[in-house]
Amino acid sequence: MKRLDLRSDTVTQPTSAMREAMANAPVGDDVYGEDPSINALEQRVAEMLGKESALLCASGTQSNLCGLLAHCRNGEEYIVGQEYHTYRYEGGGAAVVGGIVPQPLEVQATGTLDLDLLVSRIKPDDPHFPITRLLAFENTHAGQVIDQDYLNKARRIADQHGLSMHLDGARLVNAVVASDRSFSELAAPFDSVSICCSKGLGAPVGSLLVGSNALIAKARRWRKMLGGGMRQAGVIAAAIDHALDNHIERIKVDHDNAAWLAAALAEIGQAHDFSVRPVQTNMVYLDLPSAEVGASLQRYMAAENIIVPAGKTLRLVTHMDVERAELEKFVTHLQKFYANN
Repeated sequence: MKRLDLRSDTVTQPTSAMREAMANAPVGDDVYGEDPSINALEQRVAEMLGKESALLCASGTQSNLCGLLAHCRNGEEYIVGQEYHTYRYEGGGAAVVGGIVPQPLEVQATGTLDLDLLVSRIKPDDPHFPITRLLAFENTHAGQVIDQDYLNKARRIADQHGLSMHLDGARLVNAVVASDRSFSELAAPFDSVSICCSKGLGAPVGSLLVGSNALIAKARRWRKMLGGGMRQAGVIAAAIDHALDNHIERIKVDHDNAAWLAAALAEIGQAHDFSVRPVQTNMVYLDLPSAEVGASLQRYMAAENIIVPAGKTLRLVTHMDVERAELEKFVTHLQKFYANN
């Protein structure tokens, strides 16, 4: 029986067509700049996002880290959301590897940072303080698309203070589909963007960092120091190329499935003391009465071959390996769970 995994869109399996593209990819030594598949992909993604150059990395964490290290030196600072991936979920790499100081701010309900507070946290030129160098944002954040007017306003603030801007665009493709804007439009306010291809796009591995020629040259050096120099990795590029050709438009299916699931769960929640947050992309958040309920629900679903996270807040993520019929079964099992508890 097929397992339904709603933990994340990182769990997708490569399709047979993607595997075929990987098997047939022309390859070379990427450290020497001789892998034709990687070279073509980097050029393609740079142009797609409206930037000069791109760098293929093994993961979004590596791509973000190379970007932060290319922007900032030790003793310099990036302002970032307390719940953003580049601060909370990347092992403190910027501080550990680069000596870069994070200045975290609380994230608002919209997934944004309070720009007045952000301005107040920009450090004056004083030897007591780290040097503020970079603003780091995220789009989407917790499944929410960040308003483009907000990001354009942040860009104006960055320019006024001589700062750069980096975007963790791990799910930028979801933002593109949900907002009906182009990749280049969403990337325009930023000096660098990390875009992950192993989530909604369904590639098995790989993220790309885009930016200016000078910035990507610095990032490429950092990637080498981090052990990220790759050899015949065109098989990775071929998977991503296939995803860009075939999997962007189908992401709307994930969004529609998430919206359907949220509506079905909200109806159940009215009778069983849990709430469902508004859905914009492929993430459905349930706020349960307690973490104990979440743990009990996780155990119950596991017995039905359905994998969900535990906790007081459950994040359920739709992706290309999730079909509507499976979500209908999940809803049925949730109704049974509450009938028995």
